[in-house]
Amino acid sequence: MPNQTTQVVIVGGGPSGLLLSQLLHRAGIDTIVLERQTRDYVLGRIRAGVLEHGFVDLMRRAGANARMDLEGVVHHGFHIAHQGRLDRIDLSGRTAGQTVMVYGQTEVTRDLYDARDAMGGQIIHEAMNVALHDIESDQPYVTYELQGETGRIDTKFIVGADGFHGVSRRSIPADVLREYEKVYPFGWLGVLSQTPPATAELIYARHERGFALCSMRNAQLSRYYIQVPLTDRVEDWSDVQFWEELKRRLPAEVADSLKTGPSIEKSIAPLRSFVAEPMRYGALFLAGDAAHIVPPTGAKGLNLAASDIYYLFEGLSDHFQRGDDGALDSYSERALARIWKAERFSWWMTNLLHRFPDMSPADVRLQQADLDYLFSSDAAQASLAENYVGLPY
Repeated sequence: MPNQTTQVVIVGGGPSGLLLSQLLHRAGIDTIVLERQTRDYVLGRIRAGVLEHGFVDLMRRAGANARMDLEGVVHHGFHIAHQGRLDRIDLSGRTAGQTVMVYGQTEVTRDLYDARDAMGGQIIHEAMNVALHDIESDQPYVTYELQGETGRIDTKFIVGADGFHGVSRRSIPADVLREYEKVYPFGWLGVLSQTPPATAELIYARHERGFALCSMRNAQLSRYYIQVPLTDRVEDWSDVQFWEELKRRLPAEVADSLKTGPSIEKSIAPLRSFVAEPMRYGALFLAGDAAHIVPPTGAKGLNLAASDIYYLFEGLSDHFQRGDDGALDSYSERALARIWKAERFSWWMTNLLHRFPDMSPADVRLQQADLDYLFSSDAAQASLAENYVGLPY
């Protein structure tokens, strides 16, 4: 297999890696994307579906927005269910018109693949045993195995967008890397069903039996979650049991009209908060889940990856087009400043809405007082809305 040379190697062919590759290509900067899985596998992942306005803008800047703009559903608010009632957070009204868009991550990835295909972007799938070399130098390179052969790519920079378990973060020396982690004592059991959504906007539900979320992908595809113990398995929950438990945690007005059906996909996701610092080591830059994980309560996972990509695109463009390294040199600091704010927001939302196993009666009352304050204060609702639609890049 002949050696290759490119300006930027991107390890990881998920939405963040593809988005960066597309943005850089449109700016005249060459990239090669390495992805361990097949394209079908990547497109089969079921992930989040709430996009901040900043992510939507990046998709448009990448020229991958046509289907999103046609099929995505703009949301101006969402509901919080508590004490048997629904209270609404007016995102647009509290943020001078900003919104979020409901559009599945799978569809985002498909659109980015199509955009890369249209431009002849190079994505190497089933790239195994990827290794990063000489990343502390100005001549780094990446090796990988493909169908029994070893390939080498010489490059100027490497972007690690290969997820929590990828090789990129592990390539930073242990005496340099600092990791912060908080593991939550429960998970989310999620069901995807070919049914109309419970309501036109998302519902986050706080209940004595545990948290629940009513979300959606489109007018006939819904995504629902309930909080479950970490010891539960998917096999422990039949569809009938799931729907019955979900209805118990929703206000009667929602539960009585909920349309149920067979699950298309069912899974349990653990919740954690995780941050790795720094996000740059030599020629290597971390992005997305390779550097940070948030609990899904605040819908920040994919959106945080997008802000990383925004900062990286700015820095790499300045380097190759103007010889200016200011944005690259400040990448880790700028990205982490926004990441920690999103981690705080996701942690706060998780604590506000979930039932923790060690909660005392006082803890329960304090949690309810937090919600009561939220819906009695314009400033508190504005703060929630500002964080939910996405802080500025």
